[in-house]
Amino acid sequence: MRLLAALIALPLLQAQEVSKEDARKLANVCMPADEDTFGLTCSENDPCAVFLELSSIEANGTSLFVTGNLHTVNTTMYGLLLETQDGGETWTEPNKRIRSSALEQIQFLDFQHGWISGAKLDPLPRDAFLLSTTDGGRSWRTNPLSDDSISGSIQQFWFESPNAGELVLDRSQGATTRYERYVSMTGGASWELQQTDSKPIRLSKAAPNGSSSFRVRADTDAYRIERRTTSGDWESIARFAIHAGDCK
Repeated sequence: MRLLAALIALPLLQAQEVSKEDARKLANVCMPADEDTFGLTCSENDPCAVFLELSSIEANGTSLFVTGNLHTVNTTMYGLLLETQDGGETWTEPNKRIRSSALEQIQFLDFQHGWISGAKLDPLPRDAFLLSTTDGGRSWRTNPLSDDSISGSIQQFWFESPNAGELVLDRSQGATTRYERYVSMTGGASWELQQTDSKPIRLSKAAPNGSSSFRVRADTDAYRIERRTTSGDWESIARFAIHAGDCK
């Protein structure tokens, strides 16, 4: 099933041979309709640069997932999810890109259940949501925090079981009660407000700091996906160009 998922996943890299030290570029960073959708004014002589930002990394069995977004200087275009099942040799996008959004923290509780936090950026964060999977990342479902439009982004979240989880929402400066804590007993499908405060709120149980075996590191012109070796050093398994492409 994992092989089938890899075959039907969205194409990621342009057709070219890429070594681990070459900076990879995503395919289709700017589609014909994107200029109108995002209000861009671009041309062959004056292209609009599109940049990649990677946020979080998490291993799940033989798969490795990386979250991030594509953006111009002024506009966030798409939140995206990258996956490799062969140690960084090839990469796919197992979920459709999410317009005007950024994907942030990722957690896998076990081999089947996982979540990714995200929010619309328009340009300030609003309408926070979680992606959830119950099949190890082969498919993802979008779960809004609320049916109403709410400003702010998910500062942190954690699930202690397939059903029970909590998150802290940062409503940003200017809100009367900036921080809000929500709990879910439905695997993230629905959320209930439990606490508000003008000061930062901590989760009731401290969440781990993510994978200790992999990390994303920003270089001068690329993001490095790195793996910790048995000796404790870090080795690069892939590089993604920060300048992902152009709208023309």
